[in-house]
Order: sequence, then structure tokens, then C-alpha cells
Amino acid sequence: MFGIRKPPLNELPVPAEARADEESRELIRAWAANRGLHLSLRENNWGDNERVAWGILLTDVVRQIAQAMHEQKGWDKAESMREIKRVLVEQLDADTSVPAAPATEVAATEVPEKSST
Repeated sequence: MFGIRKPPLNELPVPAEARADEESRELIRAWAANRGLHLSLRENNWGDNERVAWGILLTDVVRQIAQAMHEQKGWDKAESMREIKRVLVEQLDADTSVPAAPATEVAATEVPEKSST
């Protein structure tokens, strides 16, 4: 009855470190819905360093994704990071999407359908 709240269906749990730190705050939440990516962002966290800090945050996210793929699939971390970086730069240069929602709720690129292979 009491204790840690179980996340609703399809919602990821809050990491233990974040639960333990009274000063933690959620910075970004991403959902795949209606064939698109939908975000909630907490902006204005780092003052004049905002752009650099978001770059560092995204770098850390890529590293954690590569680590998770290594642990779950045995994929090489460096190769995963190279491929993610390649696609990220390609997509940024292609300007494939324009946010259609306010900055605190950004709608981004269409999510590719799952491959049957």
C-alpha cells in the first residue's frame, strides 16, 4: 500500500539516485506517440551555459544508451556511439523536423515503424 510508487504502464521508473537526491529534477521526458516523438523539457537550468549543458546532457544520454546496448545486446559501445553520432549529425543537417509545440512540449521527428526482420 505504501512505499515506492509503481510507474504506470509504459512509463519508466525514476532512477534510485534521483529519488535519493532531494535536489534532483527531471530535465527531459520523451514519448513515442502517434507516430512521432513528443518531449517535455525543463529549460533555463544553466543560465548562459544552457546550450553547452544540453550538449553535455545529450552526450551523456548517448553514452548511457551505448552502455545499455552493450549490456543487453553485446554490441560494441564505441561502434554504437559512432552510429548514433552519424545519424544525429545527418538528421540535424537534414532539418527533418520542426517543433510544432511550445518549447516545454516539443513535437519532433516521426518515429520509424518497427522492422519485421
